[in-house]
Amino acid sequence: MTVINSPLPEKEREIAGSALQATLVDLLDLSLVAKQAHWNLYGPRFRSIHLQLDEVVTTARDYADTVAERAAALGVSPDGRAATVAATSGVPEFSPGWTKDVDAVGALVTAFSAVIERVRERVERTGPADAVTQDLLIGLTADLEKQSWMFQAEHRS
Repeated sequence: MTVINSPLPEKEREIAGSALQATLVDLLDLSLVAKQAHWNLYGPRFRSIHLQLDEVVTTARDYADTVAERAAALGVSPDGRAATVAATSGVPEFSPGWTKDVDAVGALVTAFSAVIERVRERVERTGPADAVTQDLLIGLTADLEKQSWMFQAEHRS
């Protein structure tokens, strides 16, 4: 059931809605991984990576809100509950406890790679169904790839 009438035909709404829901979950999990690393970080590059992790959290949370609102605008109820995120996220698990700066950077490089790959697949899938959703995912991909580049540059140092 939906209380919002979708501007898209049912099949296209399902394609876009599925892509948006999966992206929402990945973004919420990415923000949690970055916060976990942020809180438990130690090492000689603590300050710069600590601040960089906050940028990841801001980007992921801002896009999560935009993605969820797009889903709602299409008549798809977004689900960002913890149980849903835990059950459906494609973000690799982050180890608990204190995390050395170099290990946190490596974990973020891996997380970005997973999320970017999944979002790029959704870009392809949503193109024929909904250009607006595709455009949102393209913008997200560009921002994620920029963050990924920055963490890769840290990782290679």
